[in-house]
Parts: sequence; C-alpha cells; structure tokens
Amino acid sequence: MSAPTATATANDLQSRDFHMSRWRPAAAASTAVITAEGHRRLKDELDILWRVRRPEVVRALADAAAEGDRSENAEYTYRKKQLGEIDRRIRYLSKRLQDLRIIESVPTDPTAIYFGAWLRVESDDGATHDYRIVGPDETDAARGWISIDSPLARAALRKREDDEFEAELPGGRTRFVVIRVSYDGVLDER
Repeated sequence: MSAPTATATANDLQSRDFHMSRWRPAAAASTAVITAEGHRRLKDELDILWRVRRPEVVRALADAAAEGDRSENAEYTYRKKQLGEIDRRIRYLSKRLQDLRIIESVPTDPTAIYFGAWLRVESDDGATHDYRIVGPDETDAARGWISIDSPLARAALRKREDDEFEAELPGGRTRFVVIRVSYDGVLDER
C-alpha cells in the first residue's frame, strides 16, 4: 500500500467536495425597466450627489487633511470612506441610468397585470394587500412597491381580476386572488 502524497489531484479535490473559495456565482441581472417617476428620482439623486454631497465631503476632507498627521486622523479616514461611497453610487447611477428603459404607457390590455400596475390581492389567509409592480431600482416595501423580478410579481403577471395564482414567498407557497387591477393608482372598490 502506498503512502498518501502531499499533493492532491483535481479528481481528489472534487471527490472530497472542497469549497474553499469565497467565489459566488453572479446574481441574475435585474430587469432594466423603470417608471418615469422612478427615473426622475434616480436622476435627482445623482444630481444631488454630484452637485451637493460630493463637494461638501471634498471640502471636509481637505479641512481634515490640513489638520496634520493623517495616520491618526479619524475625521480624514471617515471622509475618505464617505467620498468612496459617494463615488461608487455616482458610478452606479451613471451606468444604470443609461441602461434603463422608461415605461410610461399603459399596456394595450389594462385589465391584466403588467409593469406599472397597481393591484389588490387577497392571500389565502383572507388578508388583502396592495402592491405596485415597479423596476428593481424603485422598490419600496413600506409603500407596497415590489420589483417586477420578485416571485410575487412574476406569478401575478398577465393575471386579471378574480384570477388565482400561487407564489413561492420566504414564508412558503402562498395562494392569492386578484381583487383589483389599476394603472392610475386608484384601487378603490367599484
């Protein structure tokens, strides 16, 4: 019987099911659509970052640098990190705004759920929920704005009032019934 060797072959590593790397597969690309309102908000954010926040932080960084020894200057370190965060967000917004497609029109079939729809659904426990299907860059859980890439929105697409559908949510599989669909933001009962 031969002694084990210090070097392992690729087959040995695969057979032992080694997972030493921190590499993770890239997340699925988000859908590059946005409402006109969401696009305006992102442009406003970019403008404020570029014209207001960044110059403020650059001035504060210069003042902190003028105080002397930078190695023990907490204000200088904080402002450098803050400037890096602002620059990253500016780069992201600049690239993302170019890629986004603004959807302003109501679909040809306004009785069905598509991008931009406001919908009221009833879950299998009897609770009603109001949602709006928006782009991934404008989601807001507090307002009920869900991404078109979310499991709930994907399951609801092309459904009409009184249609039933199921969605796989973090709490498990849930059944919903569409109560109302609107594209003007009004979900009042008729």
